[in-house]
Amino acid sequence: MKIAFLGLGRMGRAIAKVLLEAGFELTLWNRSPASLEALVDAGGKLAKSPAEAVKRADVVVSMLADDRALREVMLEGGALEAMRRDAIHVNMATVSVPFAATLAKLHAKLGQGYVAAPVLGRPEVAERGELNLLVAGPPVQVEAVWPLLKAASVRIWPIGDVPEQANVVKIGANFMLGVAIESLAEATSLAEAHGIEAAEFIEVVTQTLFAAPAYQGYGALIKARAFEPAGFSLRLGHKDIGLALSAADQARVPLPLAAAVNARMLDGLANGDGDKDWSSLYEVAARQAHLDRRGS
Repeated sequence: MKIAFLGLGRMGRAIAKVLLEAGFELTLWNRSPASLEALVDAGGKLAKSPAEAVKRADVVVSMLADDRALREVMLEGGALEAMRRDAIHVNMATVSVPFAATLAKLHAKLGQGYVAAPVLGRPEVAERGELNLLVAGPPVQVEAVWPLLKAASVRIWPIGDVPEQANVVKIGANFMLGVAIESLAEATSLAEAHGIEAAEFIEVVTQTLFAAPAYQGYGALIKARAFEPAGFSLRLGHKDIGLALSAADQARVPLPLAAAVNARMLDGLANGDGDKDWSSLYEVAARQAHLDRRGS
């Protein structure tokens, strides 16, 4: 199976590394090729453009930041038209529900396949090949790319035949993560305002009532104030909360918690924290609680 991989940020590089180790033949394209040296050393081949990368590929995998980036690469960059008629596009990024539906239609018109496979897990999980994949698309196409999906994941969750439904599940999951991080941030700030160490509070709640990977993982980052480098940036988190609000508006579903988290994220972005991990929502909560002024 010949694979073209478009979009090799931290998550993309981690997935590509696992696929190369599994024996797949990869052609790589990224806006900044300087970061791909290790993948080239592992056997990946560099392409000068998205169109060049995809023209001989059986499968095109994309892990691009958002709708705009995916549109620029697949449509404006010529990758869509350069794909072979029987090739399949596996989009692993989190994109809007309408754009996922549009991509599926565009590929179908050109006789190509489209499978949505957004990921659950941070880059360090991807490096171990232990992502959970939310997969939706026509069964024949999903079956064709199954070996690739299996190599990159610990579990594949079939969502259905309609690609954009996988994006709905992913958007909902990331909305819940954002709420979890915000609740940790607010509760930790409350504890600190009453003289309790953040590490002590987080240890208690993440080993008892909230002994779950999301709370434990992000709680550890808050304890250590380990917001850089970002595993998943506040900027991308804000994008995903925006996708949740957009999907909710489309379906007339109120999401008041998403609106609250969105406001906190805007505060972080306004203070220049967009490239920090989205667990830096703690800094927003601490700043609004004026924790730096207490005890003075």
